[in-house]
Amino acid sequence: MTFTIQEILDFLPHRYPFLLIDRVVEFEPRERLVALKNVTINEPFFQGHFPGAPIMPGVLVIEAMAQAGAVLMMHEFEDRTSKLAVFTGIDKAKFRRQVVPGDQLRIEVKVLNLRSRMGRMEARAYVEDKLACEATLTCQIVPRHHETETATVATTEKAQ
Repeated sequence: MTFTIQEILDFLPHRYPFLLIDRVVEFEPRERLVALKNVTINEPFFQGHFPGAPIMPGVLVIEAMAQAGAVLMMHEFEDRTSKLAVFTGIDKAKFRRQVVPGDQLRIEVKVLNLRSRMGRMEARAYVEDKLACEATLTCQIVPRHHETETATVATTEKAQ
């Protein structure tokens, strides 16, 4: 099973310039996912990181891996529009090579533990066949609209 960018938009709330995966090329529900990110010189972060020597920030490589993991988790929910997959932890992160314009990241995410609202995944990002980044990521599914926001609005309305 694969997902186009339009289908990915159904799983994630992220939009340009923060949507960091372009396509899902392999997918096994509750097991693993492989996604692609085409890295272009047009990415807004290259303006400042670094002028004359553009390098994709490592934190954004991690974010791309987390977004791929979020697609894997969100697939389990029919009511995706009312939920968010939030990044809750990172362990054993290692950066092995730089990611530069023209590279294509191949992000491989494998489920280590998946519960109804939490997940732990092993993620790796490759450029060609060379490991660029690896980490163990955890995330949690939460309501898209926090109950505290609703409570704050209700309290404000009572005060008026």
